[in-house]
Amino acid sequence: MASTGGVARARIEKAGVVGAGVMGSGIAEVLAAAGIHVMIVDDAPGKSAAAVQQIASRQRARAAAGKISADAAEERLARIEPVEALDRLAGVDLVVEAIIERIEPKRQLVEALEKIVGPDAIIATNTSSLSVTAIASAAKRPQRVAGYHFFNPVPVMKLVEVIPGAHTAPEVEHALVELASRFGHHPVVAADTPGFIVNHAGRAFGTEALAMLREGVASIGEIDAILRDAAGFKMGPFELMDLTGLDVSHPVMESVYTQFYHDPRYRPSVIAAQRVAAGLLGRKTGRGFYAYEANRQVAPPEPASKAEVAGLPDCVAVLADNDAGDMQKLVASTGAALCGAQDDNALEQAGLILVGLEGGDAAGAAIRLGLPPSLCVGFDPYFGLDRHVTLVASSATSENATSAALALVKGAGRKATLVNDSCGAVCQRVVAMIVNIGSEIVEQKIASAADVDAAVRLGLGYPHGPLEWGNRLGPARILRILDTVHDRTRDPRYRASLWLRRRAELGLSLED
Repeated sequence: MASTGGVARARIEKAGVVGAGVMGSGIAEVLAAAGIHVMIVDDAPGKSAAAVQQIASRQRARAAAGKISADAAEERLARIEPVEALDRLAGVDLVVEAIIERIEPKRQLVEALEKIVGPDAIIATNTSSLSVTAIASAAKRPQRVAGYHFFNPVPVMKLVEVIPGAHTAPEVEHALVELASRFGHHPVVAADTPGFIVNHAGRAFGTEALAMLREGVASIGEIDAILRDAAGFKMGPFELMDLTGLDVSHPVMESVYTQFYHDPRYRPSVIAAQRVAAGLLGRKTGRGFYAYEANRQVAPPEPASKAEVAGLPDCVAVLADNDAGDMQKLVASTGAALCGAQDDNALEQAGLILVGLEGGDAAGAAIRLGLPPSLCVGFDPYFGLDRHVTLVASSATSENATSAALALVKGAGRKATLVNDSCGAVCQRVVAMIVNIGSEIVEQKIASAADVDAAVRLGLGYPHGPLEWGNRLGPARILRILDTVHDRTRDPRYRASLWLRRRAELGLSLED
């Protein structure tokens, strides 16, 4: 392998993987699929051989399903060799460490590897949250060390974060990017900062859901259902935390929060901490935010339904700061009469006033617009009017008004969830925070807008990347939502990124 100053430049043909757990075996599998000879080593006797057997089972199952040919599967397996000692890695071009996620063992491994591998070899760490620069500080030539963060399961999750440390040579970064393309993953380049891209950008989804739960906005199942049905997430945040395991996701929340010196945007929740202490970790323990039997979620009991009024109000008013047309059409489709929203006399006759919220809450909207609070029910005009409508009741909203609103929406053939007063309902505050944190990542030059969007779509499975989502809703609208929530709550968690503010004010795209 040709080099300059002891740093790899040429094509990687031989690799070693240290750590034969789920991540290490997955990394070995994709490297072998790219035509690379891979040696896998683990300090537990027999673990490397067992990992190769697991890989063989997966590859042969794929061949049996017709996804690859039997010959291709056997060729890949022939390129994976279990070894029992680190010194067998002497001739490799690349070593990927996938050991325990603690900094001292990783630093010790890097120090040991430098005594074994050649001067041109790249040493890559699969750390998900530790500083690459700190790990590389154990090396005599830290320019050869970089982060190479895969996602589980590695053969399925087609994303890898390439993280240059403070001393990483450009040639090393380029070699890892090129290699990722060879084994069919999408490489994104991230600066060496807490959480890199994915674990940084993903902070809003779970933490905001936990904040809503703590505020009593809605139940666990209701929050999950709204975010799935109205915003388009594949899983609700509580379902996702149960799948990942709260013993994994909560420490990441705490780590990112601590590493960013307690920035309120990343504030974890006492709810998660208490549940970890109680051992309510999710699927792995049979109980988390949901209960599980045989690893399948047990449907929670249906909440007591609100009593619905007999018939609809004689007149329904619809008000919104922006376009109220979609909700007016929904009301009209039920046969209910629409009151003139600008006619004070008509409003006095209304039996229900539906108010579109943009970052605000139902109580604040009623006071600001001079409306009778008992008749006012807020709604989210931007998420779910065609699928799952989020209705918002203040403490003063009457039971007649809430039951009428539920009956109205259900009469139009839509799902509906009534939540307690919340700034930005449910979807607005979650999505606006996702866009805001994505904007911060770009502002801090941690990654490009394109890489942030790609990493979030591929690594987190969100329906849109943060900047893409911000453009779809409109940067100015996202800014208004954040400013309204911030002004109403006085919580610095919701302060808008200055990069986002400037681009919204200038009418610029968030993806350029």
